[in-house]
Amino acid sequence: MRTPMATRAVSGSSIFRSAGSPPLCAFLSLHLFHLRPSALYGHPPPGLFSGNLALGYGGGSRSRFAHSLVESVMEELEEIRARRRVRASIKMGLSSTKELFDVKLEKKTLQKGALLEFRKDSQKSLLAVASKPDGKKNWMVYDQNGIISSIKPQQITYIVPGIENFDHTDIADFAQRARDILDPAILECAWVELLEKNKSVTVEELAEIIYGSSDPLESYCAHLLLSRDEIYFNVIEKRDSSPVYEPRPTIQVEELLHRKLVKEANEKELEEFVQLLISAKAMPPHSKPSKSSWIVEEKVRQKIESLEAYGIDACKNDDQRKTAGNILKAMGLSKISSAAIDLLIDVGYFPVHVNLDLLKFNIRTGYSGEVLSAAEDLLAQSSDPDEHIRKDLTFLKVYAIDVDEADELDDALSATRLSDGRIKIWIHVADPTSLVEPQSIIDREAMRRGTSIFLPTATFPMLPEKLAMEGMSLQQGKICKTISVSVTLRPDGSIAEYSIDNSLIRPTYMLTYESASELLHLNLEEEAELRILSEAASLRLQWRRNQGAIDTATIEPRIKVANPDDPEPSITLYVEDQAGPAVRLVSEMMILCGEVVATFGSYNNIPLPYRGQPQSNMSASVFDHLPEGPVRSSAYVKIMRAAEMDYRKPIRHGVLGVPGYVQFTSPIRRYVDLLAHYQVKAFLRGESPPFTAGELEGMACLVNMHVKVARRLQNSSLRYWLLEYLRRQQKERKFNALILRFIKDRLAALLLVEVGIQASAAVSLGKQIGDEIEVVVEEAHPRDDVLSVKEV
Repeated sequence: MRTPMATRAVSGSSIFRSAGSPPLCAFLSLHLFHLRPSALYGHPPPGLFSGNLALGYGGGSRSRFAHSLVESVMEELEEIRARRRVRASIKMGLSSTKELFDVKLEKKTLQKGALLEFRKDSQKSLLAVASKPDGKKNWMVYDQNGIISSIKPQQITYIVPGIENFDHTDIADFAQRARDILDPAILECAWVELLEKNKSVTVEELAEIIYGSSDPLESYCAHLLLSRDEIYFNVIEKRDSSPVYEPRPTIQVEELLHRKLVKEANEKELEEFVQLLISAKAMPPHSKPSKSSWIVEEKVRQKIESLEAYGIDACKNDDQRKTAGNILKAMGLSKISSAAIDLLIDVGYFPVHVNLDLLKFNIRTGYSGEVLSAAEDLLAQSSDPDEHIRKDLTFLKVYAIDVDEADELDDALSATRLSDGRIKIWIHVADPTSLVEPQSIIDREAMRRGTSIFLPTATFPMLPEKLAMEGMSLQQGKICKTISVSVTLRPDGSIAEYSIDNSLIRPTYMLTYESASELLHLNLEEEAELRILSEAASLRLQWRRNQGAIDTATIEPRIKVANPDDPEPSITLYVEDQAGPAVRLVSEMMILCGEVVATFGSYNNIPLPYRGQPQSNMSASVFDHLPEGPVRSSAYVKIMRAAEMDYRKPIRHGVLGVPGYVQFTSPIRRYVDLLAHYQVKAFLRGESPPFTAGELEGMACLVNMHVKVARRLQNSSLRYWLLEYLRRQQKERKFNALILRFIKDRLAALLLVEVGIQASAAVSLGKQIGDEIEVVVEEAHPRDDVLSVKEV
């Protein structure tokens, strides 16, 4: 076992002193330094020695001057010990056994005028003078701040011996004199000697050892040293209210000192980090450190990541949570998640409008190099496995209608009127499976994502962007590979004939919903095909309603945010009426396509993700008295039942009013649609479907988990920016609001028509469901998800 360095430093001498010996600390000061040997390491810890002389320990080379000075000190100590050995041994009862001192301790009792220390709270102790009893057990005391209070016996931590009728006005002077002679380094020396002698010690005995006196001041200093010590001594018993201290074993002291050093190092790191935060917080917005600069150095990165995890309630362990809590405490902030987020925003690590849900849900926002390389390889190849069976439909006029900021166009429409007056429609769907194979690296990545995520600030595509845009997306004027679902309608809107084929098309128009609606309104002769599509949509809607379909069309908001990392980014709001002619046209054709694919799959026994939704037990007719549009749709939503899936045969979709339905029109954006394409395309090639019904079910189950998370993220992000939009509006601005329903008494659920967001407010007497009122926004706080409006 390694010999303690302090033991080697004082070997052959004793620091036990008789009352007649000069105090140890005073003696050492005569030699220009305090004796503070390190008990564990080959060198003294930083700051352990005072004075200009550094002592080397651990067997290393030392200067002859230092060597001779140490020897002279040790020799003088030995002479003092030799002269006083008999007297000190009798007085202190030293022996070589492990027994406690047998010195009779004077029982300390509390009397008026006694000087005592008491614990005010868990963090603070005060000196006080006993004034008078307060009841049977408590005492009234004057503390060092001149405050009179009543304390309980268990609050008393020390009664200073040998003092009577102490004046409380002298406490400050007594405390100052104690601070002047208090030197924690002496305690290590005492520990070395007491450990060597296997002795325990009381406070007064320690005062005799280190100060040469057990007078009140010295005894109080000894008490402070022992009561504050967490390294060298521990209490083993109390004798007549006086604690007895035992020196800890060397191995235990080593461990405690190691912990202390680690703690001090951590505290220093924390202090330096807090200074970085304070400095960054004080900088103007444009001068704050970049996010990347906070993660260069490992120790800084760990603390920043702890704050980030704390802010989104995603701490990986208790250490991370503790680190964040300590940082917030050091910054004078509450230990709550919002404080951590605000701090990270203030120092520039997060932008003002950071999307916390994007962090909480751990959304994949980028692609690995391996996936991107695989995508490049797919784009480089020119082969088409379905080339020999593709129909050339490039002669058709093709309309691709979508939102104006759409990056991925995966469906388009064509129509004509047959000689017998019936309408024939083509729904053209992008064909990503001409490039991507099941179980490939691109396919597995798409399955892990489940869907493209469309946020006001960014889009995170399911498939690598370049692959989706250049190899799969429909592009105006270019020949594109598609799967075309052709349908001939009967006059009542039902399906007369259908087919599904691999095809080639050349999109003629790329239209937004707004421009398509305008073309329909103009009723141009040269756009007869668009009018036919609109007519077909009307037939289909009526037919579905006759089959029990529920119309859930409402007002849908969309927001586009430019430069989202700026404190005041640009916000563009779109409010889309789902009952508008262009939106209605597209949605009806998508539903028609889903019905045809379900029918095709059922007829050919193809396992597919068949989607259904049972009708409510309550008849939709009970809401016929409500105005059509958002009011009635809102009522319908309240009674709708959850959707269901089957992977072997179609199930009725009561809400859509169709006998079966398969999502098929967005294979670039939705993985479930891509699965349906794999199955259908295999059949068209004359091959067995790549997946069984059971395999489809397992895959769809995993994908739906990701889709639910993505939907939550999209909804929360949209609502955040809608609230931010409202927050920026002038306080006096009035908004039209539609009363959707009454929640309780006159408290109503409202739809702000110009914004497309719901709120609640008390409305005046006489107002009914479906009425429009004017409201003003009282409060809008995006981060707290707070929206408060009131009727004008």
